[in-house]
Amino acid sequence: MAEKGYGSIIGDGLWSNNQALVAMLGLCPLLATTTTATNGLGMGLATMTVLVLSNATISLIRNLVRPEVRLPVFVLVIASFVTAVELTMQAAFYELYLVLGLFIPLIVTNCAIIGRAEAFASKARVDRAIVDGLAMGFGFTLVLMVLGGVRELLGQGTLFYQAELLLGEAASGFGLEIGGDFQGALLAILPPGAFIGLGMLIALKNVIDKRVARSRNAAAKRVDAPSSAQPAAG
Repeated sequence: MAEKGYGSIIGDGLWSNNQALVAMLGLCPLLATTTTATNGLGMGLATMTVLVLSNATISLIRNLVRPEVRLPVFVLVIASFVTAVELTMQAAFYELYLVLGLFIPLIVTNCAIIGRAEAFASKARVDRAIVDGLAMGFGFTLVLMVLGGVRELLGQGTLFYQAELLLGEAASGFGLEIGGDFQGALLAILPPGAFIGLGMLIALKNVIDKRVARSRNAAAKRVDAPSSAQPAAG
């Protein structure tokens, strides 16, 4: 079986096989932590870091691990990197760590990470495993950030509120605010708002995919039409 090219791996991670919008994995942190864009970005970056490091490690040891113990080994590798990321966040981003709380250690059970370890990293070279981790992690992070931004904007009229928790004091004025008179939609920042927002993002992706497919089919028909219209020689 031919190995995927880098372009195909990146396309899968960002769009075609996005873990949140297509595979529907990692929904627990996706729905629970996306009350603001800052929270979504922080959770996404933590998840992407673990995904890249675990993919690379599992790819390096894939020929040393017996098939019957591969899943426990994968979980052990992932848990090690989650612990390292958790301790780093405690030291460098303590206030954001308090906001995200239990969902940082729960990255260990994120099906998106375990799924990529089993489906891709355990069968691919380390360079492709790293690219896959970056693409899948970045695609997952984008969904978290967009969903968090939409919920935050609709719910409280701000965008990237408290960005300094992640980006430092230099980003204290980075956030946007609609105005003091804005009456937000409380539903947006409640759990039902997360489900509704994710459903709308999935629907938007499906609409875009269908339009792209129709455009490609129409272009293919236009290319085939002249050749089929040519009279037979004789």
